[in-house]
Amino acid sequence: MKNTIIAVIAVIIIGFIGYFIFRKPVSPVVPTTNTISTTTPTSAVQNTTPVNKEETVIGKSVEGRDIVAYHFGTGVREIVLVGGIHGGYSWNTALVAYQTIDYLKANPSVIPANIKVTVIPALNPDGLFKVVGKTGAFTATDVSASATLQAAARFNANLVDISRNFDCDWQANAKWQSKTVSGGSAAFSEPESLAVKNYVETKNPTAVIVWYSAAGGVYPSKCGGSVMTETTNLTNLFAKASGYKAYSSYNFYETTGDMVNWLAKKQIPAISVLLTNHTDTEFTKNQNGIMAVMKFYTK
Repeated sequence: MKNTIIAVIAVIIIGFIGYFIFRKPVSPVVPTTNTISTTTPTSAVQNTTPVNKEETVIGKSVEGRDIVAYHFGTGVREIVLVGGIHGGYSWNTALVAYQTIDYLKANPSVIPANIKVTVIPALNPDGLFKVVGKTGAFTATDVSASATLQAAARFNANLVDISRNFDCDWQANAKWQSKTVSGGSAAFSEPESLAVKNYVETKNPTAVIVWYSAAGGVYPSKCGGSVMTETTNLTNLFAKASGYKAYSSYNFYETTGDMVNWLAKKQIPAISVLLTNHTDTEFTKNQNGIMAVMKFYTK
């Protein structure tokens, strides 16, 4: 019996010794809540902490699509660029805005320190969707070739011409060339124009450039009285840099409830840049114009 007990004790002792000699070490658990791995790719860190750009949803369309503003730079002087106010009818105005966004994303250093550039590429996303079949960035290959569809897509989902829905000489029955179109039930009755109104009145931008098509030229804004001197300077500056012709007024036909004219009423320099046709973006010309405007406002 005594020998048996001694044998059992020996086995237990040998087992303990073997456990401590041959067991696999366990690494201590290190808390990760306050540490960053040194192997994290640099690009991943940059993607989660953007410095020169951000996106803001400034409103919703009638059908609930986001109206997005893309911001570049952090300066106190904000230049706003607007495309796609006429949806699918002037789809190239939205496309040149998206091309500008791509350029500023790839070249953030071109923006002066005191400048912030905000691009609203599709102010009428419902109308644009009818022609390109998608929300957000698109290419010319996405565009429907139907002229009938494009003309119908000028209006928002309430069949209102957004470019006739602003508070400068607003009329319910407005004109588009020789046609009578709806200016809405009141100025800013439409969520798209209201989104711009709220943004402008909150941010008070330094200058606004709005793309339209198609006549090929740069036009100043005014709402009664005469054109502001700074607006005239802005018109001539953009025209000279881009190669478009500068005009003293838009006199093809009477326009009521126009966006840039409402901006003039708010004492904000604003110009209309009309692309030459309904298909080309003329990006290089517009890029040159934008660069000249940024340089001008660094003074």
